[in-house]
Parts: sequence; structure tokens; C-alpha cells
Amino acid sequence: MTTPDAPAGEHLPVGVIGGVGPLATAYFLQRVVQRTRAERDQDHVDMVVLNHATIPDRTAFVLGRSAEDPGPVLARDARRLEAFGVSFLVMPCNTAHYFTQQVLDAVSTPFLSIIDVTVAAARERVPGLARVGLLATAGTVASRVYDDAFAAHGVEVLTPSAADQDVVNAVIYDQVKAGRPADPDALRAVAGRLAERGASVVVLGCTELSVAAVDHGLLDEPPFLDSMDELVRATVVAAGHEVR
Repeated sequence: MTTPDAPAGEHLPVGVIGGVGPLATAYFLQRVVQRTRAERDQDHVDMVVLNHATIPDRTAFVLGRSAEDPGPVLARDARRLEAFGVSFLVMPCNTAHYFTQQVLDAVSTPFLSIIDVTVAAARERVPGLARVGLLATAGTVASRVYDDAFAAHGVEVLTPSAADQDVVNAVIYDQVKAGRPADPDALRAVAGRLAERGASVVVLGCTELSVAAVDHGLLDEPPFLDSMDELVRATVVAAGHEVR
């Protein structure tokens, strides 16, 4: 990924298409700060964040439950950040990556995909990876953004049963998005059933699940691989900094 040149002695900021959802965006920013090797304020990553919480619901549109298309809104937000002069764009929301092409068509600024960096991390963790599990919104599952990305490398994506998807949805919408405590044991149980079906890695493919992972220490538990954590790492490196 090539990025625009900054004036001598300056760093162009990273543009964050945020608000999808607001808490996940806040956690992304916090994690970038925490994971950047820094001894002083000036060693951290410069970022411009558009925390646009009122973007139409991504899952509702993908599943045909709403006619409000988030794509043009995300594209406008990308143009706003580009006009500010950012070096590259990130979007800490997996479901929103269904609309990636609309964002790419709207700007010339490079875009760092949470899907791409997560797929790369899963393949690096398990050489010869054959199957991964996916915990995500019903919208992300239906959009097949992970299926298509992993299929390009011959990897099969396993998704939860209907009953288990209801459990995942409850953690995302009824707990994290609603500002209530998340149930990590519910996620562990669903992940365990995916592992029994042959998943070597279970991707947390929703940044609300990333919030739960940070709060409950799931990042240190196999077989979880957190998409937001991978985007954080990639963002720090792409911005020219070192990961702590």
C-alpha cells in the first residue's frame, strides 16, 4: 500500500471512517495508542476520526430489512477524510466492508482493509490453513466478504448454526452495542463448536466482539483471532510506527 507524501518533518494522519459502531471505534483508537511503541506523545500515530454514528444500519441493508443504503454515506465520509489530507483510510467495522468498492470508487487515498489483514494473519498463524470459523454479524455472514477473501487462498469458512448465530447476535446487539456486559462464555462455547467442526482459527469478525475480547482477555485464548487487533497492528505499521 503506497501512501501520499507528507511535508518534510510531518506525518500525514490516518483517516478513520468511524461510528460503525461508536464503542468499537473508541476501542480501536485506544488499542492503536496502546499498541504503538512510544515514549512520549509525539511518538504516537496521528489520526483523524469521523465518528459518524448515524450511518444507516449495515446489517439491515445487507439482509434486505432496510432500503437505507450505507454505501453512499460511507463514500462521502471517505471523501471528507481525503479532503482533510489523510495518508490512508481504515474502517474498524467488518460488516461495512461489504461497501468497500463504493468507498474505493469515491477516493484515490489508499484503503487498508480489515478483511485482508485478518485473512493474512490467519494464514500466517496456521500454515496450510484449511478451515476457519467466523463469529460476526448476520450481515457479515450473509455478505460473504470473509468467504470470498479466504476462498482466494483455498480456505473454507465455517459459520455458526442458526441457534449459535442467535447467541452471537445477542452478544453484539443486546450486550455490547446496548452498553451492557458481554458474555464471554457464550462466545467460547460457540467457538468451541466451530473448532469441533474443524476450524483451526476462529475469527472475531465483528468489532463489537473485539470489544468483548479486549474486556475479557479473549485475545490470549486459542483459537480466537481478532479482526480489530489485526487492523490495529496493520495501521500502526502502515503509519510508520512500531507495534508494542
